Amino acid sequence: MRRMGIGLQMYTLREETAQDFRGTLRKVAELGYEGVEFAGYGDIPADEMKTILQELGLQAIGSHVGLHLLREDLQKEIDYLKTIGAKYMMCPYVALEDRSSAEDWRKLFVFLEEVGTEVRKQGLVFGYHNHAFEFEDQVGNAFAYDALYEATSPEAVQVEMDVCWIQYAGQDPLVYIPKYAGRLPLLHLKDFSVDDQGEMKTLELSQGNVNLPAVIKAASDAGTQWLIVEQDVCQNPPFESISNSLNWVKNHYLNQF
Repeated sequence: MRRMGIGLQMYTLREETAQDFRGTLRKVAELGYEGVEFAGYGDIPADEMKTILQELGLQAIGSHVGLHLLREDLQKEIDYLKTIGAKYMMCPYVALEDRSSAEDWRKLFVFLEEVGTEVRKQGLVFGYHNHAFEFEDQVGNAFAYDALYEATSPEAVQVEMDVCWIQYAGQDPLVYIPKYAGRLPLLHLKDFSVDDQGEMKTLELSQGNVNLPAVIKAASDAGTQWLIVEQDVCQNPPFESISNSLNWVKNHYLNQF
């Protein structure tokens, strides 16, 4: 199996970064994470963020950049990522008002292709991060998820697959990972269970229903570069949760190398 980087999606620590962004990054580095994927920068200027990450030995993987930011000032987002040495820009979500019909989705596909083309022209990689609604909405005869990647080029729009949401949507991550092999540089490594109301509860790795060892093997075979740990809501204090998840990754994946 090929060695992939292990990162953290900083959204997991959003309450901590709101209090002390710099100190939170330091703790992430001390735990042993190799990289971070941002979801906002806490108003830290790019040059300062670059210095912080270099001092901590953390790789800037990339960032989740909302549709409104892509529309308002794409160049600003590109410049920030380039300054901090990150490679990936991911669209993380589509609000309901932007996907109320198949036609809305088709317009979005065109926009994402345009964004991805410009991002690639400037040396970065653009992609899309899924939830479950992409498997509830249909575009033609396909799920919106598959229609998106059929309508866009791999050069412009890559895949950031959230296996937790795919499984929650009733699909099999072990089918979808190889389906997008070669187009899947980032994978969100998450675990979950479903409560009595049918709601998803994100859990520390190995505490839920996702076949994580098989997911990791499939991601390696598919050419994934980074496994990114994320927990939408932590059942323990967040630093404890991300530490427990990283320890599982170390024991069941990293100790093979």
